[in-house]
Amino acid sequence: MLRLAIQSKGRLSDESTALLKEIGVSLDDSHRKFLLQAQGLPLELLYLRDDDIPQVVSDGTAALGIVGLNEVEERGLPVKIVKKLGFGNCRISLAVPKNAGYDGPQWFNGKRIATSYPNILNQWLQENGVSAKVQVITGSVEVAPAAGIADAIFDIVSSGGTLVANGLLEVEKVFWSEAVLISAGNLGAEGEEILKEMLFRIDSAQVSRGKKYLLMNIPTAAVDEAIRIIPAMRSPTIMPLAAEGWCSMHSVVDEADLWDKVKLLKAIGAEGILVLNIDKIIP
Repeated sequence: MLRLAIQSKGRLSDESTALLKEIGVSLDDSHRKFLLQAQGLPLELLYLRDDDIPQVVSDGTAALGIVGLNEVEERGLPVKIVKKLGFGNCRISLAVPKNAGYDGPQWFNGKRIATSYPNILNQWLQENGVSAKVQVITGSVEVAPAAGIADAIFDIVSSGGTLVANGLLEVEKVFWSEAVLISAGNLGAEGEEILKEMLFRIDSAQVSRGKKYLLMNIPTAAVDEAIRIIPAMRSPTIMPLAAEGWCSMHSVVDEADLWDKVKLLKAIGAEGILVLNIDKIIP
């Protein structure tokens, strides 16, 4: 059995739990505890603050962890990024009051910058030859300029709405983050097998995201052109219909391209197009 540390609340908690359920790991979290036994894979869930997860994985208290890449970078601990998970996307940016007259990185010279990520910030300051005072704040960093605590902030940005609400302007995008699965290694033979199965299921879930399954009737003469339009993952399934001169065609398309593809297919005679959701694609 492996112990997996995940965020107890906040940005990544719900999405981490949703991923586990998507890969067949069921959780009875109606009465959430600090430690929770999972079903579907031999996992034990350890609920923690996000900034504690790299530490407990590094020291072996947990074998695996799901945490933001930003926390891994900030802590600088010897953990391995096993897989990027494709959710929890955000960036850490520098922001200043919107009327500050920002004219480039040199603006920060001699300024006070409030942040919860001093190590990432100090690296950027050094790389850009900027001398500023870094003030470490936990909590609502974005209120620091209005409160007179700092001249600027360095904080997580998702949509940017919080910055706007606090009269701030994002001026430097420094670090891009997403949820990652981490490990300190040394899982043992049994642990490696559990991790291998977990990664296999995650890959299957990720491949299926943003995909739609298409079924349609298409004139036999238009099959070659239809294959060019929707080549599928390897090759579409083509089956003759009872009606002479017609085939049934099955394929997979990216949801982002769906309506453009449908328009092209209709133009070459496709009829009765069905669009279905995909639960899993096993690579």
